[in-house]
Amino acid sequence: MIGILSDSHDNLPAVRLAVRLFRDRDCELVLHAGDIVAPFTAQELRGCGCPVRAVFGNCDGEKEGLRKAFDGWGAIGEPPVRLKHGRLSITLTHRDTGLDRLLKSSSGGVLIFGHTHRPLVERRGTALLVNPGEAGGWLHGESTAALLDPATLAVEIITLM
Repeated sequence: MIGILSDSHDNLPAVRLAVRLFRDRDCELVLHAGDIVAPFTAQELRGCGCPVRAVFGNCDGEKEGLRKAFDGWGAIGEPPVRLKHGRLSITLTHRDTGLDRLLKSSSGGVLIFGHTHRPLVERRGTALLVNPGEAGGWLHGESTAALLDPATLAVEIITLM
């Protein structure tokens, strides 16, 4: 299972619930699509007990602090980040602009993004688009995350709080 979250915006109780969910569901990888905000929030993701990959969002101003927070157990970088998980190709980005360009260059696989604070699971051709919504819950009042089964590409949006 792959855990996915975005736009946590320093909501520590929600991040802790996501970490517990990812541990309980035996996630082998966690992906964060940006807007973690502060290094102390990034440190909470260490509790997932598996590798964590993240991208910077438009509210992640303390980039060097975030890089240091991930040092030794995870990684964060400028979007887009392309990675492989088994045979699955994953593109991780933050903003919802340029998705068509990313889809064309990724030739299928999974494209994960955030920024809109709205959950979305959508097939476009051979690609699967996933936005886990906002883990922080500040904008729309609902904290969400997603679980992706890499074998079946089934996605479940989970309400955290």
